Amino acid sequence: MTARADPAFLRAEAAAGRPAPISVAGWVRIVLRVLGLVLALLVCVPLHYLYRTVHYGSPFPKWFLWTATRLAGARVTRHGVPLRRDVFFISNHVSWVDILAIAGESGTAFVAKAELERAPIVGWLSKLNRTVFVSRENRMAVAAQINALKEALADNWSVTVFPEGTTTDGQSLLPFKTAMLRVLEPPPPGVLVQPVMLDYGEIAEWIGWTGVESGLDNAKRVLARRGSFRLHIHFLDPFDPEPHGGRKGIATESRRRIEQALVGALGKPLRPFAHDVAPVRYVPPRPEPPMG
Repeated sequence: MTARADPAFLRAEAAAGRPAPISVAGWVRIVLRVLGLVLALLVCVPLHYLYRTVHYGSPFPKWFLWTATRLAGARVTRHGVPLRRDVFFISNHVSWVDILAIAGESGTAFVAKAELERAPIVGWLSKLNRTVFVSRENRMAVAAQINALKEALADNWSVTVFPEGTTTDGQSLLPFKTAMLRVLEPPPPGVLVQPVMLDYGEIAEWIGWTGVESGLDNAKRVLARRGSFRLHIHFLDPFDPEPHGGRKGIATESRRRIEQALVGALGKPLRPFAHDVAPVRYVPPRPEPPMG
C-alpha cells in the first residue's frame, strides 16, 4: 500500500486541510445521498407543518433525522433508554453525524457551535430541529445564549450539549467546558442529567471532524464513503444534578461517567487529543525532549 492510499495518511491530510480527491463513484454516492435527503424533506416537512395545525409536538423531525442518519451511512445501535422529557443530555462529540443520530433516537434539541450553522445541508437540518447555536469567540453573547438554552429546554423537554466544545477523534476526551451548563445553576425543577457516550468503533478516527478540515470537506468525505458504519449510542444512567454543587461538579460527574464507558468500549485507555483547539484553549501535551 502506498502512503497516499494509507487511511492514516489520508486522515492526517484531511485534518491538515488537504482533502484527498473524490472519485467518480464517490461523487455519485454524494449525489444519491443528497437526493435521498431532499426526498425525505419533501415528505416530512409538509407532514410536519400539517401535523402542527392540530398538535403542538410533531414526530416528523425525529423521523427525518433518523432517516438522514442512515443516508449519511450510520447504522445506529442504541444502548440504554433516553429520557423523553425534563432531561439535559451531556455527550462526547466526534462528528456532525452525532447530531442527526442522537436526535433521531431521542428527539432532543441541541447546543452546537456556530460554525455548524454555516455548514451546507447539515446547518439547515440542525435549524429544523431548533438547535441553539453558540459562538465560542463571542463571550459577550453568553447571557443571550443561556436564555436561548433555557427556552429550548422548556420548549423541547430535552436538550443536548457537547461540553468539549469541538469534535474529536473518538479516542480522546477533552476537558469539559461549563459555560453552557449555567442553565443548571440552579437546576430547573425535575430536570435530570443523562450522560451520553458515542462510540464509532474502528471508524471513529476516520469519521472524526478534526484539525482544520472544513465542514464542507468533512461532509463530502463522509457522504462519499462506500457502505455503512456502525455507531453505538450509550444513554447512561441519569442523575440528579442538585447534589453536585453547580455546573463544574455536574461537568466532572458527567465526564467521569462518559470516560468510564468510552474506555470500556475501546478496551484501552484514552489518549491525548493530538490537535490544537484554540477556541477552547486546548493544547495537546508535547513530548518531553530527550535527556542529553
